[in-house]
Amino acid sequence: MKNRVALVTGGMGGIGSAICRHLATHGAKVIASYNKSGNHEAAKEWQAQQLAEGYDTHIYYVDVTDFQSCANLIKQIEEKFGAIDILVNNAGITCDTQLYKMDIDQWQSVLRTNLDSIFNVTRNVINKMIKHRYGRIINISSISGQKGQYGQVNYAASKAGIHGFTKSLAQEVAHNGITVNTISPGYIETQMVMAIPESVREKIIAQIPVGRFGKPEEIAQAVGFLAAESSGFITGSNLTINGGQYLT
Repeated sequence: MKNRVALVTGGMGGIGSAICRHLATHGAKVIASYNKSGNHEAAKEWQAQQLAEGYDTHIYYVDVTDFQSCANLIKQIEEKFGAIDILVNNAGITCDTQLYKMDIDQWQSVLRTNLDSIFNVTRNVINKMIKHRYGRIINISSISGQKGQYGQVNYAASKAGIHGFTKSLAQEVAHNGITVNTISPGYIETQMVMAIPESVREKIIAQIPVGRFGKPEEIAQAVGFLAAESSGFITGSNLTINGGQYLT
């Protein structure tokens, strides 16, 4: 994937950062998009830290819930780097509560960020991929989108929707040299997961056959595999990475 242009949405989180580093290590020109509630200084600090560690990653602000904001982002990237070859739709949020307590904002904010964003970004990328007859699209879903999760009807619904999007788009663009796949992580050792009380984490680990949380780098390696030129015969698939916690 040397010199391929790669866009990773939500590129500054635990999994996103690992994906950006992995793609950069393998020669891609990596762009990480971020929102961070408009905290541009935090984004610049993240970029500086990546550079200090040897990863030259470009950053762009975007509101993935807004179609025009995504269109503007893609236009800026294409003007500076050329067409996007690899798209990793990784942006996502949670807003957990039981349905009977969930308000409309909690539902809509999660669906817009996690599912509408997939359309908003991919729709603005796909035409150039079709024109160039090449593309790798990897959508990050979740174990919750496969088995459901207590208190996560909004999150699980958004992540389940990604599977249908992936399978349908894969059929539409396969003849154009474009692959579309999904990765469904289980519990990954990110800052958010490690903030869970230790007693709760121990109960979660007890449900994982391999006996531990996954590492962000393991998700990044899977992304790199699907993003490679040599993976052109894999499309419409979902790669489950959850330590055996849920098998389909």
